[in-house]
Amino acid sequence: MSQIIPFQGMLYDQTLVGSVKDVVAPPYDIIDAEEQKRLHDRHPHNIIRMELGLDQTGDSPAHNRYTRAAAMLQTWLNEGVLKRDARPAVYYHTIEYAPPYSAPDAPKKVLRGFLALAKLESLDSGHIYPHENTRTAAKTDRLNLIEACCANFSPIWSLYSDPLGAVIQLLETAVKGKPVRYDFQDDAGCRECLWAITDETVLKHVTAAMHSKPLFIADGHHRYETALNYQKLRRQEAGVQTGLQPYDSVLMLLTPLEDPGLTVLPTHRVTTTPLPSSERIKTVLGDTFEFREFPFSSSTQQHVRSQFLASLRTEGTNAPVFGLTRQGDDRYVTLTLKPSHRPPTQASPRTKLDVSLLQQLIVTTLCPTQQEQEAVLYTKDDHEALDWVAQGTGTGAFLLNATKVSEVQAVAAAGERMPHKSTYFYPKPLTGLVMNVMNG
Repeated sequence: MSQIIPFQGMLYDQTLVGSVKDVVAPPYDIIDAEEQKRLHDRHPHNIIRMELGLDQTGDSPAHNRYTRAAAMLQTWLNEGVLKRDARPAVYYHTIEYAPPYSAPDAPKKVLRGFLALAKLESLDSGHIYPHENTRTAAKTDRLNLIEACCANFSPIWSLYSDPLGAVIQLLETAVKGKPVRYDFQDDAGCRECLWAITDETVLKHVTAAMHSKPLFIADGHHRYETALNYQKLRRQEAGVQTGLQPYDSVLMLLTPLEDPGLTVLPTHRVTTTPLPSSERIKTVLGDTFEFREFPFSSSTQQHVRSQFLASLRTEGTNAPVFGLTRQGDDRYVTLTLKPSHRPPTQASPRTKLDVSLLQQLIVTTLCPTQQEQEAVLYTKDDHEALDWVAQGTGTGAFLLNATKVSEVQAVAAAGERMPHKSTYFYPKPLTGLVMNVMNG
């Protein structure tokens, strides 16, 4: 079902650029303007100059950040800053990290996966499943870049099911005792390691093992749809071609969805428009939810907050449970969905998601207008959500538990898309570790 293709990756020559830490970047869509400028200033060969170049005064259709990226790529190739590996490979990649927003002494986790090319398949093929909707503007931007550069600078992150971990075992055995290509700590404090595996027997085993596995896109929906659009354009230009062409595949990081190093963070909602009183909220939602209050004083607030969050997590393993705090109230509240209001077993996977239930049963009830819902802020950090309310940035916060990877898989396999702001997979793969340059 999935065709995974070893490839000759394009990598930085560290003898010319120094530490690879200084030339890689986070995914473009989580970089704000300040970070964009910082990365540009950090190193003359940072990948940001191609992946997310700065606009300049006087830019035109003939001279812009996309044409500058293409010219710079050619210069770096000519100068040897980027070098193509001599042999086709898959690249085993591990990211060791402290779980975000966890206690300082929490054990570290390790995400394991591998970088390779994946043959492009239509999103209704049953081979590659999306789980998010995409925006046209973002796809236009990415198409302009790939048309100019004919390259993938950052991988799409996809998941596959491998309960026994056979593929990762193959790769770990292959790299044992072999020199690591990269081993560094990134800006987020993650330890990033990368090995190139070129043994033809191992590569055959990996591609054969992956052949029967559907892929679920975790991150990079815009880039995947852009790759499909680019393929369509190139096919229109080239006419009928035999064999797999460079534009028929796309760079991916492939991770088993059972990997214990995979983290999905929740995305909490913080309102900025007036909410009803606590009494009114209880009246409106009381038939649907069981309320449990956690009252606090200024001296007990931190301790009670810990109890409240622990209850949200613990109780949430058995039923849909949401956290609520309201500006001016000296209590936190958990709302547990009553059994009589829980979706039936036969309901669609999307309908049963906590984030869907939160939107349908709470947010639309307490923030009924589109204007109120568009004024909602989002954060992945429990404490940031609660602090925003305590400090007056928000009028109320709705906390929820993280969507499970199995739930994302079920929604995608059912042909549905996740609601807005429902998944944040972590840790995000870096841009510029290994690149797929289709020309040059």
